[in-house]
Amino acid sequence: MRTVPVSKQHKFRKISVLAAIAVPVAVLMWGAAPAFADPSLASSANFAVLGASAVTNTGATTISGFIGVAPGTSFTGGGTVTGGVVQSTIVSQTAQNDASTAYNATYSLTPTLDLSGQDLGGLTLTPGVYKFDSSAQLTGNLILNFTSDPTGSFIFEIGSTLTTASASSVTVEDGSADSTIIWDVGSSATLGITTALEGSILAIDSVTLTTGASVTCGRAIAMSGAVTMDTNTVSTVCSGSNTPIPEPSSMLVLAVGLASAAAVRWASLRRS
Repeated sequence: MRTVPVSKQHKFRKISVLAAIAVPVAVLMWGAAPAFADPSLASSANFAVLGASAVTNTGATTISGFIGVAPGTSFTGGGTVTGGVVQSTIVSQTAQNDASTAYNATYSLTPTLDLSGQDLGGLTLTPGVYKFDSSAQLTGNLILNFTSDPTGSFIFEIGSTLTTASASSVTVEDGSADSTIIWDVGSSATLGITTALEGSILAIDSVTLTTGASVTCGRAIAMSGAVTMDTNTVSTVCSGSNTPIPEPSSMLVLAVGLASAAAVRWASLRRS
């Protein structure tokens, strides 16, 4: 009987483990939950919360979707998470890369209107690209009306910070599963107490959700710093007049689990 030399057996084990990592990740990329139509958030769409250095929570926070951390590893505070926690793996790092790509693509779009110096509170806007040279403030209610284009996009290009006052809100009218709401934040986003925001925050630095603040039909993503939460609700699922966006499938959950297990196995083989 022909036997395989030990060195080749070791090589074959490495190939098998690499395949075990590659296949689930491919499933994750191609089987990602539907998100915003244009541009695609790709794999980052599966994460309701995604931090770079850390994700921290205080209180009874509820997350509908996955929590991810990369390249950092720290997740503290718990809460209710319907997806799972993915810390410093190829999955969470790829999601960070995809979020960065989405940020660059949207921030480079030509503005429809320059709102620099204006408070978003009290405005009713139609789909378009809205620019702030530096900081953006929301005090009160902002209405985003998709009636003229149910599959349209709202892109907010914010040069530095996004800050909302307590009890501020965003109301979406006549949106759909193909609607887009993205907040490109040049530094950090801070949502005031009980703020109800719609859409995905892509912040270069950090995202802070103060007590009772919520993000619906979107995500809180920090690309170099931390996401900090305090008794919040963050959901990738749309509500109100929007058509619900499906949450991550069971196949995605399996993919993340397999990828993590394969990574551990690969590390053990490298040591052997």
